[in-house]
Amino acid sequence: MNSDLWTIIGAAAVVIVVLASTMDARHKTLERRLRHMDRKLNLVMEHLGIEEPGPEGMAEIDALLHKGKKVEAIKRYRELTGAGLVEAKEAVERREG
Repeated sequence: MNSDLWTIIGAAAVVIVVLASTMDARHKTLERRLRHMDRKLNLVMEHLGIEEPGPEGMAEIDALLHKGKKVEAIKRYRELTGAGLVEAKEAVERREG
């Protein structure tokens, strides 16, 4: 009886590990596809000369850039938009000209 219980527990653990790794792999695939689509959309917008409308506070970003405080501008952009570091850096550099 005791060995049957351990067999069941072991099998359940294996199933959980397999399911978790499958979900993680799927999540990474979807994340990669989303980043790829985002890059494509950015290229299309750039080609068409469309600027992404900024959230409130872009004047503050511009003021920081005018003062030469690029790092602070990137930090503030991230706070305002929730963007990642790379996305914020690219957006601030676009505003920089």
